[in-house]
Amino acid sequence: MTHRTYPANMTPGTGAVAPDPVSLAGGGSTATRADWEHAAAAVLRRARRLTDADPDSDVWSALATTTLDGITVSPLGTASDAGPDGSIPAPGRFPYTRGRLATRPAPGWDIRCHLGGMTADATREAALLDLEGGATSLWLTVGGPLSPSDLDEALQDVLLDLAPVVLDSPADPVGAATALTDLLVERGTTPAPGTNLGSDPVAVRLRGGSPPTGQTAETVSAVAGLARGHDLLAVVVDATAVHDLGASDGQELGYSLAVGATYLRALTAAGWPVDQALALMEFRYAATVEQFATIAKLRAARRLWARVAELSQAPPEAAAQRQHAVTSRAMTSNRDPYVNMLRTTVAAFAAGVGGADAVTVLPFDSGLGQPSSLGRRNARNTSSLLVWESHVAAVLDPVGGSYAIERLTNDLAQAAWAEFVRIEGDGGVEATIDDGSLVARIAEVAARRDDDVAYRRRPITGLSEFPNPGEPVLERAADPTAPKVRRYGWAFEELRDEPVEAPVFLATLGTIAAYTARATFATNLFGAGGVPVVLSGPTDGVESLLAAYDGQPVVCLCGTDAAYAQYGAEAVDALRAAGARWVVLAGRPGPGTVAADLVDDHAAVGVNALAMLRRTREKLA
Repeated sequence: MTHRTYPANMTPGTGAVAPDPVSLAGGGSTATRADWEHAAAAVLRRARRLTDADPDSDVWSALATTTLDGITVSPLGTASDAGPDGSIPAPGRFPYTRGRLATRPAPGWDIRCHLGGMTADATREAALLDLEGGATSLWLTVGGPLSPSDLDEALQDVLLDLAPVVLDSPADPVGAATALTDLLVERGTTPAPGTNLGSDPVAVRLRGGSPPTGQTAETVSAVAGLARGHDLLAVVVDATAVHDLGASDGQELGYSLAVGATYLRALTAAGWPVDQALALMEFRYAATVEQFATIAKLRAARRLWARVAELSQAPPEAAAQRQHAVTSRAMTSNRDPYVNMLRTTVAAFAAGVGGADAVTVLPFDSGLGQPSSLGRRNARNTSSLLVWESHVAAVLDPVGGSYAIERLTNDLAQAAWAEFVRIEGDGGVEATIDDGSLVARIAEVAARRDDDVAYRRRPITGLSEFPNPGEPVLERAADPTAPKVRRYGWAFEELRDEPVEAPVFLATLGTIAAYTARATFATNLFGAGGVPVVLSGPTDGVESLLAAYDGQPVVCLCGTDAAYAQYGAEAVDALRAAGARWVVLAGRPGPGTVAADLVDDHAAVGVNALAMLRRTREKLA
């Protein structure tokens, strides 16, 4: 492979014949598009998201969302969203959108547990516990206290002919690969299918490692040479390297194609036939709590890689992409980390439905350091429950034919291909890493996500929404091999890591029933920023409000609009006279509530919560 330009249309002709249509609707269904628009518009008008003057057809724009790749996601999938002819080849058929295999191996996907940052003894103990507890393969990070020479001891009681091992050795990929192949020879073991020597020098460079410049091809070729004769995989294209920096789904896919093409060129230049070179590779993607986007990403990835293989003159049967999905590190939070179990369950479900061959659920406390035994057990059990009890793996591509998913898959594939072409046009992935352009583009996307998090358009439960300020921070031993991650909620975590002592006085107006809604909203918002509150309790006027006030420098008025209109201005003046230096209104100031010039700030849905919290903390300092 020497070319760097590709056709814009990545969808190959398949000649697939659509099956005869089957009607699943009951008789008498006559609902039309206009009927749906009318019903949806009525709901939006009650929620004041549409006015009586707005046409019903505005529901499409009112309910649509836009991804970080600029893809508009429609609120309702229609037949026109599925593509020109609406037909997609079955699982196991080129271009493998619906799955790499025609049938999924029983009982389901490979449950792959991650091990890293531990001594050989601790690694062996954790590996055996994971395998006995339901794991079917191991993803092993070599580095820190575990050197390549320790692999024999770390894998001492692991049956390597039954449990695949996937290496991740950023500092010494050739040394680790040599140690594992030597171990296989010494034991006389035929490795389990899927065992991977795990070379990925581009990801090492992107994550801040320092492989020798210009040595990517040599490293990949050397590791591939060790795989020859052992029926091993040799290469991992780890797209979580850009995901952890904040990349969008399209950027993650485009990067993976560029890295895959780089390794494919290296292997074919070293003499590997293109079909054999393709067979050496596995791709690793992040699975997030955005389940539909994750499903579409995995489906689009297979289609895109099949197109790259097709352009490389590979036979169709060699173009199927092997996938390893990992629950996103970036989506997790170190505050109220137990909520991470909910996030990783949704992500694992999406990965399985999306057709990943192997799924790693990272423990809920892995972001804090070495995960606990509880974290490891819950992580592997998540996949086990989805496979064995929920039977999620019983159906191949259950979303196939869903208009919305097919549209999202198509749009995401287009965005990813554009990113791939851009990287290739700029000299290839290594050149864009070296000149900083790739990281700069990712940083722009990460900044837009940060803005969404700040405005709580992307809420993070337990952190930016519904915090539990009194919960102690969990402590875990450090993991020296853990990658650096830009977590989605990093800015809120910084505030929570340095809580303030002085509380905000919630000046509650009226009865409990009257002020509870806004007082609860304000309490949660201030709690998300590490700011405690104290409530005045029920009041029947300014005099009783002042009786509960104890000189706090920041007060927040909480009540109904009617109470604000009745005596909100009087309450603000009285509180300022009593010592309040900063007055926040729970709700929006304006006609019918409290005039904007009487308060210093306001807390409401749609405000920049992060900026508001920082202003409040400054006044409390």
